[in-house]
Amino acid sequence: MTTRTPARSRRAARGEPETRPAPAPIDAPVPTDDGDGLELVQLLSTEGERIAHPDYPLEISAEEARSLYRDLVLVRRVDTEGTALQRQGELGLWASLLGQEAAQVGSGRALRPGDFAFPTYREHGVAWCRGVPPVNLLGMFRGVNNGGWDPAEKNFNLYTIVIGSQTLHAVGYAMGIQRDGSDDATIAYFGDGASSQGDVNEAFVFAASYNAPVVFFCQNNQWAISEPTERQSRVPLYRRASGFGFPGIRVDGNDVFGCLAVTRAALERARTGNGPTLIEAYTYRMGAHTTSDDPTRYRGNDEVELWRSRDPIQRLRKYLNREGAADEAFFAGIEAEADELATEVRAACLALPDPDPLSMFDYAYTAPHHQVTAERKELSEYLAGFGDQEAAR
Repeated sequence: MTTRTPARSRRAARGEPETRPAPAPIDAPVPTDDGDGLELVQLLSTEGERIAHPDYPLEISAEEARSLYRDLVLVRRVDTEGTALQRQGELGLWASLLGQEAAQVGSGRALRPGDFAFPTYREHGVAWCRGVPPVNLLGMFRGVNNGGWDPAEKNFNLYTIVIGSQTLHAVGYAMGIQRDGSDDATIAYFGDGASSQGDVNEAFVFAASYNAPVVFFCQNNQWAISEPTERQSRVPLYRRASGFGFPGIRVDGNDVFGCLAVTRAALERARTGNGPTLIEAYTYRMGAHTTSDDPTRYRGNDEVELWRSRDPIQRLRKYLNREGAADEAFFAGIEAEADELATEVRAACLALPDPDPLSMFDYAYTAPHHQVTAERKELSEYLAGFGDQEAAR
């Protein structure tokens, strides 16, 4: 029997370099103030200057801009507290959104009350915009509940750990909205790494085929755990949409105004029967993938420092200062509110009661199931044994 030598081994045997194909270049780039030469929508520069865009006009009052700043600061403070609680052993895990606040708050504030959001496990900013109490997020990572909020009440689905599956849920829900004759829409959040999953591509197929009122919001934070985006795609992610027959747009994910305007436009397009849109929010994950990750093993500090200069909160603060829309008393007040929120969130997290161990079986199936019943009985008897030991003492 003849064995087939793998292609890479044959190249090595001939002395040829085993190189990875270079990513396809971005043609006709539109330079940004960051000097990246990226094709993206930007309404607010890193220095806080407003930029006009013909396709995405945005009228925003000083009060609205201050409200967005408050959102960004409070969301970051909740995220910081989540990381601290995990490090102190109070959470099993935490997935930080540090650096991605503008993408989440901008898109989250673009949603109407009837729209339905389908998150991954990092959308703490979108949860904030949908009125989900931060302690509910912490409860899931503490292991004392399965989310702690009613998705139907908040129009915000429970966090999804299975990578990419929420995009299918969003499309299915959107198809239901379509058949109900509603003018609402759905939005599905996922990362650059999830864009390589089969579920996401299947969601694209169904959304395009049924012209579903859904927006796909990809937060390209540059790293799928330890793998950079160029390892996954030879073209910018937003261009993948064209292969499925619907438009894609790349927005500066650290520009809260840009994310707000682009998401509003995409949602309106969906509501008016024009089908799906893929938004690639070009941002950066400043921290670790989760608290179990060490990003210093796969990326350099120079890269992190470059993106630190593009911080979404500082960008909006510069805008408010430039426009005379806020003073130091306002900024100090927001910082004090953030500290107060962190104290409240920490206290509420530590006060969360442990659940009844048997409650894990309550919602496994809608009707009784023989295997679940047997497993519940087995665990119940096991736990009862500890009570007998205590009584014997």
